[in-house]
Amino acid sequence: MTLRLDGPPEVVAAGVGVHGVAADHDVFRLPDLWQLHLYHYEGALSLGRSVHPIRPGHVSLVPPDTEVRFRYRGRSEHVYAHLRLPGGGSERTVPVMQDAAADSPRLADLLRRAVTAVPTSPARASAEVWTALWRIADLPGRDADGGEHPFVAAARAYVEQHLAGPLTVPEVARAVGISHTRLTRVFRAETGLTVVAYVRHRRLQRARHLLQSSTLSITAVAAAVGIADLQAFNKACRRELGASPRAVRAAGA
Repeated sequence: MTLRLDGPPEVVAAGVGVHGVAADHDVFRLPDLWQLHLYHYEGALSLGRSVHPIRPGHVSLVPPDTEVRFRYRGRSEHVYAHLRLPGGGSERTVPVMQDAAADSPRLADLLRRAVTAVPTSPARASAEVWTALWRIADLPGRDADGGEHPFVAAARAYVEQHLAGPLTVPEVARAVGISHTRLTRVFRAETGLTVVAYVRHRRLQRARHLLQSSTLSITAVAAAVGIADLQAFNKACRRELGASPRAVRAAGA
């Protein structure tokens, strides 16, 4: 199943669903809307011949016009959102059912905020569900389904949060929880770059932004991207951006 998340969803409805009281199953479809469910019960979801066990903390995404069959074991509660997704943007491959595990409390908070916002602030509801969808698309263990390798995603996240300080490949590998050698191999296979080259690229992209969009001194910009030595910063700018820091700043004026 593919999602396009470059634009915010239109949340048509959101709420807390309670099932399994009057009957032990439901069969239905939403002709024009995606179904997003975060479960607090045990049961099963079927799409055609494909059966997906439901457990507390599992999250499902069902495309529009898809018939779904739910089986319950008594009173069954979930948080849901029914939504439309924009048609443009790059595709993300996401399974119908995933175990959100440690992410489930955060997803529950986002979806409950959306439930509260729907009657008075549709834009807020859209923002909460959009954030939830991105978290669902980035749940760990999805590399086999075409998403980014979880170790690479974790390494990227660590780099983004620590660009202002010293960064070494062994440090990033320790933060990710794998060996230096394995991170180097997986990162290059996934991105085409070494970890060092990626760190340099991201530092200089951030430096370009600060040079062209702020009044910070060049010294302060260099320090903000983890290159305290001005001579080294000047060389890095010329190598990565093709011009000196002053010229990069002037080009954005």
